[in-house]
Amino acid sequence: MTILETDRLAIRRLTLDDATFVLRLLNEPSFIQHIGDRNVRNLADAKRYILAGPIASYQRHGYGGFLVEMKQTHLPIGLCGLVRRDALDDVELRCAFVPESWSKGYAFESASAMLGYAHDRLGLRRVVAVVSPENSATIGLLVKLGFYFDRMARLPGEKGESRIFALNFPEALA
Repeated sequence: MTILETDRLAIRRLTLDDATFVLRLLNEPSFIQHIGDRNVRNLADAKRYILAGPIASYQRHGYGGFLVEMKQTHLPIGLCGLVRRDALDDVELRCAFVPESWSKGYAFESASAMLGYAHDRLGLRRVVAVVSPENSATIGLLVKLGFYFDRMARLPGEKGESRIFALNFPEALA
């Protein structure tokens, strides 16, 4: 089920058919370094991850992590979505892409669309992003999207402190 489209991308709900891509993405060295090891080592693990994470979130909140694919070819290139964490007061924007899709504007394009979705369709007033302090590429993306540094925090299950960035949506004009 496609929830958003941009000029180049389709953003849709994950299904169990996406397990092969999820397995690959979650085992990219960059994903493990900057986001964390999710202990997804085979297709069965990837399917469990999809069921317990994104699909459970769709059912509980109406949103979650979504697959980003090229609109013309349906080639999956990453994940971008909104996640509710118990340790955070606000909904979190999350994005991760396979290395061959980096530096082509896909993260900005999908994250911009997701922020519009968060504000316009979900009515959110504020979104946060959690990033490892050394992840300068993601920090640059967040600043370009309009986020500001909010604070450092050690979140449950994380090895060290993370940088929390925030974006406050403007109030609707009357």
